[in-house]
Formats: sequence, structure tokens, C-alpha cells
Amino acid sequence: MALIKLEDVSKLYGFGDATTLALDEVSLSINKGEFVAIMGPSGCGKSTLLNIMGLLDRPTHGTYKLQNHLVDRLRPTKAAKLRRDTIGFIFQSYNLLPRLTVLENVALPLTYKGMGQTKRMKLASAMLERVGMQNREYFYPYQLSGGQIQCAAIARSLVNNPTILIADEPTGNLDSAGSRLVMELLSEIHRMGNTVIFVTHNPELTRYATRVVYMHDGMIIEDETTNLGEVAKTARRQLYKVSRKSVEDDLAGVTLLMNMVPEKNSYQPKRKRTKRTKKTSRRRRA
Repeated sequence: MALIKLEDVSKLYGFGDATTLALDEVSLSINKGEFVAIMGPSGCGKSTLLNIMGLLDRPTHGTYKLQNHLVDRLRPTKAAKLRRDTIGFIFQSYNLLPRLTVLENVALPLTYKGMGQTKRMKLASAMLERVGMQNREYFYPYQLSGGQIQCAAIARSLVNNPTILIADEPTGNLDSAGSRLVMELLSEIHRMGNTVIFVTHNPELTRYATRVVYMHDGMIIEDETTNLGEVAKTARRQLYKVSRKSVEDDLAGVTLLMNMVPEKNSYQPKRKRTKRTKKTSRRRRA
């Protein structure tokens, strides 16, 4: 039984001539324990798909079943409760509150559950220790590096012990070291039995996934099962599609440039202008 099942899901934005089709009859099933990467060019509908799966948005057409329950037409309050208890969301922009410490930011989801302060701070501290951030509990977001902020965002998304973890470009603003740290954390979460779904533009990150879904113009154009540690086949073609130049290519370029330079015989000097004499200028004045 699929944990997530979308059937012919479409999403429209705007009205009349300004209507934009973000998703075009997308059908997708994700089983429990999968590590799914979603790839595609900007504007192809990746974030819209994540928002619908994460119950942050609802489809215009089609059906969405989460744990075999129809959730595409839930009331906002019920959708918020289900999202709080089932789904952890990692945003590309982190969305940490700047006036709260790291510990308070991580404990924030537990506040909406009505949990007491002592218990939620204890759970938040344990989660920060799990992601290697316990020594930064009382720091504010502006005092952290990009990788540390993303680790804090991951801790906040996990503090409710969700079944599904959804990440929208979790490494988009990080360098290679920070990206590896975040992906290792997500990989550890996956090994513990969680279902992880993330969007990426980086083909190298498909090494962490067990499945790669490719999107284009609001549609899923390919769905590929992959082996952990290997770059997916389609992603590999994208990664190495630019061929390296050889010596022959450089010589061909030089030959083309030489052919464009005009020969000496074809050069024709410009005619010199004759100076006007005083008599000619006098006649014209007259």
C-alpha cells in the first residue's frame, strides 16, 4: 500500500487568460521508506508538487491519498493538524524566526501541540544533539553559518517525529561541505525508516536517493529506480552532457578564426578627402 498516492493531479493558478498550469495530470505513488529525489528545470512544478504532498496547498483537479485517506479536500484546520503530526517540511529559505534562539525555534512545533515548556525544551535539545548542534542551542540564527542554519531547520522538522520528511532544495544555498553535511543527515533519517522526498538541481545528490523523478512543464517525464551511492543514469547524462574540448577542437577554432581575417590583397585603402581651398569656400558663401 502506497504511503503517498496522487492520481491525475493538476494545479492551476490565476484566472482567464492569466491562468498558469503548474501541474498537468500528475500521477505518483511513493511507498514507505523510499528516498525520492525530484529533478527538473526551474518552473517545471517541483515546488508545487511538494506543497501539495506536504498539505501546504491543494490540487485543482485530481485526488491525493495520504496513508490511504483522501486528504485533497480536508478543511484547513484538519490539514494543519495532519501536517503537524505526519509531515516534516524543510524550506529552502530555512524560515527560522530571527528573534528566537535555535533551541526556541526547534521547540516551536511542540508549542502548537500544547506541550509544556520543560518537556518541549528537553525534546528540542535532544534533537539538536542528534544533528550535532547542541553547542549552538542559545545562538540566534544570524550567528550561524548556512550549514548550521539548515541543520537547525532539519532538527525543527524532525522534533515532532514525522513519518514523511519533505525538503525543498535543502542544499540550494550551501557550499559543497555544507551540502554533504545536510545530505548525510537526511540519509541517516532515511536509514531510521523515514520516507524522505527532496528537490534538487544537483545531479550528484542523486547518489543518496533510491529513486529519481524527473519533471518538465508540470509533468513527470521519467521515473527511475537507482542504487545508493550511484548517480542516476538520466542525471549522469545531464551532469556530463558538456564535452571537454580536445586539441583538434582548438585547432579547428583557430582555423575558422584565420579564415575570417581578410587577406592583404583584398584590403582597399580609403580615399583621402581633399581639402577645401579658400576660393571654393568663398564661392559657396556667395
